[in-house]
Amino acid sequence: MAADTKVPARTVRRTVQHEAADLQRFEENRRRAPYDEWPNEAGDIRLTRRQFDGLTEERGPIELTVQGDIPAWAAGALYRTGPGSCKIEDTPNGTYYVSHWFDGLAHTHKFDIVAPEARAGGRTRVLYSSRRQCDELVASIKAAGHQNRYTFGQKADPCVGLLGKFMGVFAKGTGPNICVAVNANVPGLDNKAQGPAGPGHRNGVRSVWLSTDSNPLLEIDPDTLEPVGIAKQDKLHPDLSGPLSCAHAQRDPETGDMYNFNLAFAMASTYRVFRTSASTGKTEILATISGPDAKPAYIHSFFLTKNFVVLCIPSSHLGYRGMSVPWQRNILDAIVPFDAANGCKWYFINRVHGKGVVASFETPAGFFFHTTNAFEEPSADGAALDVVCEISGYQNLNVLYNLYYDVLLNRNGAATKFWTENERLKNGYASLQRYKFRLPDPSRDSAGSPAAPAAPAATATTTAEPELIVSIPAPHAGELPTINPAYLTRRHRYVYSLSDRGLSTLFDTIVKTDADSREALLWECPQAHTPGEPIFVPRPSPDGKPVAEDDGVILSVVLDGTAERSYLLCLDARTMTELGRAECDFAVGLGFHGIHAPSCPGAE
Repeated sequence: MAADTKVPARTVRRTVQHEAADLQRFEENRRRAPYDEWPNEAGDIRLTRRQFDGLTEERGPIELTVQGDIPAWAAGALYRTGPGSCKIEDTPNGTYYVSHWFDGLAHTHKFDIVAPEARAGGRTRVLYSSRRQCDELVASIKAAGHQNRYTFGQKADPCVGLLGKFMGVFAKGTGPNICVAVNANVPGLDNKAQGPAGPGHRNGVRSVWLSTDSNPLLEIDPDTLEPVGIAKQDKLHPDLSGPLSCAHAQRDPETGDMYNFNLAFAMASTYRVFRTSASTGKTEILATISGPDAKPAYIHSFFLTKNFVVLCIPSSHLGYRGMSVPWQRNILDAIVPFDAANGCKWYFINRVHGKGVVASFETPAGFFFHTTNAFEEPSADGAALDVVCEISGYQNLNVLYNLYYDVLLNRNGAATKFWTENERLKNGYASLQRYKFRLPDPSRDSAGSPAAPAAPAATATTTAEPELIVSIPAPHAGELPTINPAYLTRRHRYVYSLSDRGLSTLFDTIVKTDADSREALLWECPQAHTPGEPIFVPRPSPDGKPVAEDDGVILSVVLDGTAERSYLLCLDARTMTELGRAECDFAVGLGFHGIHAPSCPGAE
């Protein structure tokens, strides 16, 4: 059955009373498997391919057609990155197919939102350009028929025998494929990329770096998106030599300092949590965490509060102390089977007073890709500090396997089979979860005390059991969450994310979730329109006074799978109604993450 493109978008308000019924409807839709009505799958190969393959590079800039109104105050550069094509033709072994969405070939996009000139009838303009980021890797695969670098989940090449696999452990990979998150003006990395220096100072952006869950970062030119060079974390500090890190570094909203961790494999795997100063570019190790409880794991994000870096090790543990990664040549096959007995381990690192790990906790087994925010509040009795950490969480690891291209494209009914096997429907959805942890208030014992060395993980203390205080299931909450960036490390109320009503193999809804009232506003996409990560752009305050938390717009790159075209959608963040859109005459790949860099006065 062809997709009915006449089904329009609509905004629907739901409350806590609707949660159970809406979750049940999600499960019923999954059982019905209506994927032939939403071209993310193999019901129409030609249409499907345009979502993940056959995507063009538009070095531009190309001016897009704007419908409706995109506010002038949203002007700036919207950078987006993620996978583009998922196959390479004409290799010695025939067509090379990428197995997992996270290994799609890097493709970065830029939408320049240009404020109208000061004249009557002026309208905001949008210019688009894009560039592929892994030409060297593509050339290598095209020549050899396979790749010799670590991946996230590429399935084993049957032509590579045991000896080849053994030698591959020690082989140097060819070319990066870095396309998960976008970072602007990364401290400590100026002029440290291996390659020619690139210009670019528009919108206050001096440099743009792409990151993934491994050590290296890729610098690209802020204007042309051309790859500039690679930098590794040992350029920041010689001890940061481990192969894995976190795609989503945290930035202090006041100082601009950058926080991340580096994971090294050995007889005892070691997490090194570090900070790079925005003012000096110098890096210091805040904590070194190892021991039997600090298992090596796949970790995509972590938390930052006013006083703490919070590292949660989810139940995505890597086998053989992490050494399964070089043996398997990918992360997904190195993850041990999910075990409900392997809980999530939390470490709280004091980032202000130099005391290292000051507390550790354990919560039930589970997994998450993304944190949204974390904040501190005095406990009810005023004697301690409550730290609230929020995630888009899962009950197990199923979501990792849902993102194979076979499932996303429903090749040979793979999506239908995946979701109807082993009762995956009962726990295969994201929930917005808030955990509360009680710790001693660091301000009470820090005055005048010297900085203490980092505490070993085994000696960290806990003061109370953690408490799950909020859990809001899909479709009232979802993935790729974002908040108003002005509320980072502060209590926030609203979370914007991509949700799933069971109509698509990926996403079919943009949702605004009120964590206080549990109310949800869903922008239900038109039939066969798949949304990308929502990015919040706050309305500037004209007089310097705070504006409402949800006073802004949501930007999302949406793919019309039937028309094979994309558009940049602009929603009112308060009402979740469409204000305007900038339309492309071509498809833009379904990417992962991006940033909005506001225009500087006079930059355009």
